[in-house]
Amino acid sequence: MPEVIVPKVQSILDYFRPLEDPRSTINRKHLLGDLIVISICAVIAGADGPKAIGIWALANQVWLLQHLELPNGIPSHDTIGRLLALLKPKAFQTCFQTWIKALTEPASQGSMVTMPSPQKMIAIDGKALRRSHDRKNKLGALFLVSAWSVENGVSLGQLATEAKSNEITAIPELIKNIDVSGAIVTIDAAGCQKNIAAQIIGAGGDYIFSLKGNQGNFHKAVEKWFTDRMANGFMDATVRIHQEVVEGHGRIDTLTYYQCKVPADLLGRSNWKGLRTIGVAIRESRRGDKVTREVRYFICSIRMSVKRFARAVRGHWAIENTLHWCLDVTFREDESRLRDRRAADNVAWLKRFAISLLKQIDDKESIAMRRRMAGWNPKYLSQVLGLPGV
Repeated sequence: MPEVIVPKVQSILDYFRPLEDPRSTINRKHLLGDLIVISICAVIAGADGPKAIGIWALANQVWLLQHLELPNGIPSHDTIGRLLALLKPKAFQTCFQTWIKALTEPASQGSMVTMPSPQKMIAIDGKALRRSHDRKNKLGALFLVSAWSVENGVSLGQLATEAKSNEITAIPELIKNIDVSGAIVTIDAAGCQKNIAAQIIGAGGDYIFSLKGNQGNFHKAVEKWFTDRMANGFMDATVRIHQEVVEGHGRIDTLTYYQCKVPADLLGRSNWKGLRTIGVAIRESRRGDKVTREVRYFICSIRMSVKRFARAVRGHWAIENTLHWCLDVTFREDESRLRDRRAADNVAWLKRFAISLLKQIDDKESIAMRRRMAGWNPKYLSQVLGLPGV
């Protein structure tokens, strides 16, 4: 009779050994690792907060008792809630990032033949938890700035702020916590700041920033330069152009990208460290008889390569179309009513990490269906967790 290989939750616990237990030693009945594993499993399987995590744990106690020590049985949702309110988000995320790195490392590292891979891309963007406001304590909705690995489909880190206006100060802190060397970092107009450009270049990365009115005269100068050149057919400038057509959901999008070397006499050019090229992305969308047009301007530290520029712009849309949409629709993040800021931050990270794990599964199901299957089938949940023997 063949040996049955039981998945080892121990392999998950190893990633959290460096994490300091923030709880008081008085009346500490449950192991830190057990509580973390329960929280991870429950969020993947559909839980959206401490109470739901506790209910999921009770419903799956037979499976949990097979894999965890649980010296005092299944913890209550109050115990889980207290832990999530005490864990330091930065330390919590660091442990997950080690796990993510292990999951996404190429399996063929030992191979004699290596294929060149495209430059890695990191999209940074912010999102509000709309119902997380706390009027009693005069706190607005919690705002999270996230970094997303475009090619791997994993969340690299997040930072919480009290308002969207703080996104400018949060982005530099987030960049400090992730590795941007050798990467193209894409950021929307809110993060288009001179100090952020200098920080990315100093860390060995490149940037592509969306440019809007918050940059005043500089934005006007780039817009006018392109408008004038488009009018004369780029007679006095070298331009690279790339076009693609995307169809889906009853809509046809025609995407046209223009990229040029930054003009030597462009107003404000010297203020942006590493600035090499400027670009335009024009999206013309047709749905039936209705046509809409959107024009976005960009500043870039990358050299002339319009296809790489186009790939980066499309990749940035992934954080909105893949991460934020999934959080809103599948994980219903906007409905979160957690009042404790640290708990809300940690649960939000658990959801982002759950998406990262669910995207690593190689099947044809949607993220929503994979999450349901993880809730229905412990064996599928074990597969999502990457446990050996599954």
